[in-house]
Order: sequence, then C-alpha cells, then structure tokens
Amino acid sequence: MRLDKFLSQQLEVSRAIAARELRARKVTVDGEVVREGSFKLSPESEVEYDGNPLRLQIGPRYFMLNKPQGYVCSTDDPDHPTVLYFLEEPTAYKLHAAGRLDIDTTGLVLMTDDGQWSHRITSPRHHCEKTYLVTLENALAEDTAEQFAAGVQLHNEKDLTKPASLEVISENQVRLTISEGRYHQVKRMFAAVGNHVVALHRERIGDIVLDEELEPGEYRALTAEEIASVRLPAELK
Repeated sequence: MRLDKFLSQQLEVSRAIAARELRARKVTVDGEVVREGSFKLSPESEVEYDGNPLRLQIGPRYFMLNKPQGYVCSTDDPDHPTVLYFLEEPTAYKLHAAGRLDIDTTGLVLMTDDGQWSHRITSPRHHCEKTYLVTLENALAEDTAEQFAAGVQLHNEKDLTKPASLEVISENQVRLTISEGRYHQVKRMFAAVGNHVVALHRERIGDIVLDEELEPGEYRALTAEEIASVRLPAELK
C-alpha cells in the first residue's frame, strides 16, 4: 500500500493533507523519516506519525460485539447512536454489521468490511442459523414448540416461516434457533402465537457464539477458526 493512502485512511484526512504531513517530516517508517507519498509499505512496516505508532491493516477485519440496548446497527443514523461508537479501530466507518439487531435487542453482532463474508451470513440461501434468548410477557403455550417446528404464518407474509427449534428454559423464557432473517422475525413469530417478546438477546450466529467474557459494549477480533466457520460450506464443517 502507498504511504499517502495509508496515512489518509489512518488519519481520516485527504491525500493532500497526508502529503503535507509527509513534507513536514512527521512520518517515519521503520524509524526513518519518509517524505514521499508513493513509498510502498510492506505488511511488516512500522509506521509512526508524530511519534505515535499507526497500525498497518492488511486485508479484511472481523469482530464480535456484545451490543447493548439503545444502539442501532447501521453505520450512520441521524436519530440514534450506532454500534460504531464502541469500535476503537482505524477507519471504523468502513465496517458494517453482518446481520443487524433492532435498537432494543442485545447480544452478538458481527462487524466486518468483508462483503462476501457477511453475505454468507445474511443471504437466505445459506440458511445461517441464529440463536436467541427470548423473554416473554406471558407463559409459553404448550404447543408453541410444535407450531414453530411446523412453521407459523406471519402477518402480511405469504409463506410460513422455516422450521425453528425452541428450547424451554422457564415458562417465560426460551431459547429459539431460526435459519431465516425476516424483518423482526422473532418478535413476529411469538406475536403470531399470541405472545409478546419483552427482551431479546442474540447468542449465536452459525458456529460463532458470543464470548461470555464480553460485557455490553465490549468487542474483540474473531479468531481464525471463527472466521473460517462462515466461509466453509455446511457439509464441510
């Protein structure tokens, strides 16, 4: 990567401003002052600006975030704070959520700048499973698990939902696994059987499980195994 492009991304400034900072001898590469924007960086290059190290990012990024209530998963929203607030990463605005959560839903959100990777999660044809911890307003009806396994009719939808798995934790709390991503699907499924969701928390996407050590608002990079679990076809896992 060219040094001026790297500085532009890291400092979130224009190429012209990056060139000015280079001419001002504020940038070193491997301890040596470099003034040429065309200088080519290698993955091993150590870049400093005004004595502060800048991390060289090569390739796409993948993170898991424990989303708290009150934040939206879009990258820009005029009315609500977004999950990007929590990501202390260079050019965080280039990251997007691979599978969004509602503003009042908490739990696992995957953030990446790899569009093909996130498509494997969100595309209906890949049937990526998601597991939610659901707290209900009313006690669970005895036949709800059977109804969800058979598919339910959502309001204003033509097709039944795909079979979903329901694990009963208590009369007002269940763990639901679905393989679709329809609009407000979990809330609408329970509404279709006469119940109301009062709290919703996503625990799992595919083979990636929310790290129990992450407090609300905290995040970490995904492991190589977690990243690969999305890339691999289901039959090869």
